[in-house]
Amino acid sequence: MDYKIFRAINRLVGRYPSVDTIMVMISQKARYVYTLLLILMWFRNKFYKKITIQATFSAGITLLINFFIKQFYFRARPFLNHNAHILPPIPSRMNSSFPSKHTMLSFAVATSILFYKRFLGCFMWLLAFLTGFSRIWSGQHYPSDIIGSAVIGSLTSIVINVIVWLWNSFVLCIVQSYNRACAFVKLR
Repeated sequence: MDYKIFRAINRLVGRYPSVDTIMVMISQKARYVYTLLLILMWFRNKFYKKITIQATFSAGITLLINFFIKQFYFRARPFLNHNAHILPPIPSRMNSSFPSKHTMLSFAVATSILFYKRFLGCFMWLLAFLTGFSRIWSGQHYPSDIIGSAVIGSLTSIVINVIVWLWNSFVLCIVQSYNRACAFVKLR
């Protein structure tokens, strides 16, 4: 089934040159959109800095997860096992098809932003989806690689968001307890 879906998408390569160009552009340049967005968010205010830090941290953890998965699991890329149409950039190293680093990072950052800014997060999720789709279109990954990478990237951001929420709640509880204790001492 995975290969059938891959073939259904990948066989369209070459039929629509303008779509091929867009897919190559998304595959190669989407990461710059994410980087530019995070830089712009960093210079807005404290709230956006918090989002930027959390998204960057999620991306960093996602890179570590990607590294460890690739150390222990190998799946040949589609163009190595099948007669697939391939668009640039052709990987210089024939590394594992799963996970897709592009897709994992895109979904990690998009999910982190989605927690705080719905409209912007939805736009980034759409761009993340197109990033994953472009990787299938260009013959780099199977659909299951993209789905798995999207899940891992999103789950990483969800876990980090929960940890940050718990930590902030813990710190707030301690600060409030301290303030109550100080107020009680002053009343005596």
